[in-house]
Amino acid sequence: MTLSLSNQTPSRPALLRNALLSTIDLLDRRRASEIGDAVIDDYVSMKWLEWHGGALRLTVAGESVRKQLLTSLEAN
Repeated sequence: MTLSLSNQTPSRPALLRNALLSTIDLLDRRRASEIGDAVIDDYVSMKWLEWHGGALRLTVAGESVRKQLLTSLEAN
């Protein structure tokens, strides 16, 4: 018996990837408090965000993921 992908729950990294553009928007609007500590910790552990002088910023890896997401959106 095989499971279809539509019946599977997305993994945590997939959920974070899907939410990255919204997260970046919140950071740009200086509303990081709305992101949530656990989500921030996950992004930092994935090396997509980093702390810099008390503020969060996108890493090179995070910027790469952002570009991939934007390219994907433009293709649709």
